[in-house]
Amino acid sequence: MKKYTVNGMSCAACVANVEKSVKKVSGVSEVSVNLLSKSMRVEGEVSDDEIISAVEKAGYSAEVFGAGQSEATSTSSASPVPSDDDKEYREKKKSLIYSIIFSLILMYFSMGHSMFGLPLPGNLGDNHIFIAIIQMFLAFVVMTINRSFFIRGFKGLIKLMPNMDSLVALGASAAFVYSFAALYRMTEMMHASEHDLYFESSAMILTLISVGKLLETRSKGKTSDAIRGLMKLTPDTTRIVENDIEKNIPTKSVTTGMVIAIRPGESIPVDAKIVSGNCAIDESALTGESIPVDKGIGDRVSAGTINKDGYIRCEVTGVGAETTLAQIIRLVSEAAETKAPIAKIADKVAGVFVPIVILIALVTFVIWIAVGETLGYSLARAVSVLVISCPCALGLATPVAIMVGNGVGAKKGILFKTAAVLEEIGKADTVVLDKTGTITLGDPRVTSVFEAHEDLGEMAYILEKKSEHPLARAVEIYHEDKVKSRFDVKEFAVLAGRGVTAVAVSESGEETHVFGGKKDYIRQLDRNIFTWIKDEEILQKIDSDYEKVTDTGSTPLFFASSEYYLGCLGVADVIKPDSEAAIREIKDLGVDVVMITGDNVKTARYIGKQVGVDNIIADVLPDGKESEIVKLQQNGKVIMVGDGINDAPALTRADVGIAIGAGSDIAIDAADIVIMNNSLRDVSEAIKLSRSVLRNIKQNLFWAFFYNVIGIPLAAGAFVWAFGLTLNPMIGAAAMGLSSFFVVSNALRLNLKEDKKKMNKKTIKVEGMMCEHCENRVKKTLEAIDGIEAVTADHKKNTVVMEMSKDVDESVIKAAIEDQDYKFIG
Repeated sequence: MKKYTVNGMSCAACVANVEKSVKKVSGVSEVSVNLLSKSMRVEGEVSDDEIISAVEKAGYSAEVFGAGQSEATSTSSASPVPSDDDKEYREKKKSLIYSIIFSLILMYFSMGHSMFGLPLPGNLGDNHIFIAIIQMFLAFVVMTINRSFFIRGFKGLIKLMPNMDSLVALGASAAFVYSFAALYRMTEMMHASEHDLYFESSAMILTLISVGKLLETRSKGKTSDAIRGLMKLTPDTTRIVENDIEKNIPTKSVTTGMVIAIRPGESIPVDAKIVSGNCAIDESALTGESIPVDKGIGDRVSAGTINKDGYIRCEVTGVGAETTLAQIIRLVSEAAETKAPIAKIADKVAGVFVPIVILIALVTFVIWIAVGETLGYSLARAVSVLVISCPCALGLATPVAIMVGNGVGAKKGILFKTAAVLEEIGKADTVVLDKTGTITLGDPRVTSVFEAHEDLGEMAYILEKKSEHPLARAVEIYHEDKVKSRFDVKEFAVLAGRGVTAVAVSESGEETHVFGGKKDYIRQLDRNIFTWIKDEEILQKIDSDYEKVTDTGSTPLFFASSEYYLGCLGVADVIKPDSEAAIREIKDLGVDVVMITGDNVKTARYIGKQVGVDNIIADVLPDGKESEIVKLQQNGKVIMVGDGINDAPALTRADVGIAIGAGSDIAIDAADIVIMNNSLRDVSEAIKLSRSVLRNIKQNLFWAFFYNVIGIPLAAGAFVWAFGLTLNPMIGAAAMGLSSFFVVSNALRLNLKEDKKKMNKKTIKVEGMMCEHCENRVKKTLEAIDGIEAVTADHKKNTVVMEMSKDVDESVIKAAIEDQDYKFIG
């Protein structure tokens, strides 16, 4: 995929023209142009020169995206969306000010004097020809100031690719030429009067449309505030450490391997690993999580985060385009540039919109002439049709909502990879949740031990030490201080979804086969080789151990050697504090929730009951998750949420794959959405955001179509006989200019909703919570208070985050917490 910046586009018709021209280039398989970001993405084996030439043939200019920039800058920069500081915005503002000044003077000479009798200097009021010449001169000045409309508009007409500028240029030119002819008739003393002049219309059409365009440009700049905000997170200079001496250098000069120093309150300029010191890092800009995260030696910190407390020194691990922040900016920017499926409706209409409007204007003119109306009246109706028609609103309806939606998602730590995904997730019927690391913390611990032989601890330790499974890590941690291994391990092998096996070699060289894994795996070992399998007592003990472990919601891990059944370990993973609330929120959205896991049915049901999941698919091998997704897709669209390597096939197969940000790189690459904050609650937030964006797009498209469907017949005079309604060309121009502004402003309301929601979130400190049971106790106590909708408690950080629909008196919260024997700090 190649990316280009396209300049000169002003409406959806321009987008259609560029796409049509580039598609004709041999080798191009797909092209997508975004009006808002002025970007173009091209798929296919074709040279840059051919693409740029095709764009120029359509009447626009193009360059390879990031041309002339460094790799880091071009990769991490957001799309070129206008802002207050942009040259384009300043030039438009300057031109508009001059246009308004000359247009107001023109209006004074035309309508002010003739309609309201406002005085003119000397005897000028009696010299109608001279007044008309002044009007012509002033109109010409305004047209010169806004000559870009005529240059782009007539260029499009000549190339048979008309656009919005063509409509404006035709309308203003027609009014000016007709008025010039009327002025000529006045000088010839023919039957013409100053009432036949439309110089003020030609000028005001341009001025009023320029007002709308300036408002549109300013509003479009606000749609990318989130991206620009991310870009400003890193400081311009970085304090590096050389020979234990600190000095400041430009951040762009920092390279991997350098050691940097970060003081309290400073932003972290690059990705790095802490080599000395401890701190609390505010990662809210990247993850949306407001509570600072404690970090120590060996922990990683990301560019754009803030050191709230503690002095640290770090080794640089990523700079420029390699940083997490740069990757987030690139992801958000690229998603905003893609097209949602719903945009195809507007694209199809935009491709034929302008030619049809020009045809309607011609037909309108001919019909009014045919029914006996004057040339001036007929021309006014045709000009009104030209200037009220607005392809811009159609072109902006989808991209502005997509860009704002992506920005809101980025603030929350929810990253959508494409616009299609942002649209699709809101239509989901089922959410499938992986258990380990998604519903649970993914940090299991050994909870019970059922020893059948004294070698259980040592054999379990040497076997699981070689495995990368989360449950194996729990076994390793539990035994590392309890046993001293006398064995070497060879021929270690992982049997996906079943267990592990290896050969333990003693100090004397004696070899013993060792096995660990699920109950069925141990029970199905070859009876001809392992004689103890035939012992009915041992089989009963295996079944008994299984029941004891699963009854507590733990996962049983069985171990055996070639000579003995060694015993069973119960391993349990801790449920995330907010999983129950997250699943409830997803259900409240009318979406079914399914938990899928490789764990046994009893353990899965125990966890499911704790978090409120009724539909459970257990005992699923890694390659079986994908087939389960396929089955669920028969009943509707499916979202898969996971964090592990074994979730990648299912994430890819689902209609929408969501990777928890703390998960593996493979899972993140396979997913369509990445949740930076390791919280399931962001799944419901993503669904709600998608629905809000889709609703906003539909509102924008409705307005764009409704405006044109009503406005064009009104301008043409279709309602004159029935209702006496007609439309002045200047009012039509104002409506055209403001229609795009309305669409962009409507999309910006998505930001207002987010800001309002943030005000209802409060974090408090509570001491005395010791475990997840304490967390649930505090949670249920606070959620019983009117106005507190959801609570997330964390006993490790001593924090409680409350989401409130209204203000709740602090004394009420304090009393509720202290009634449960916990200490309210504030």
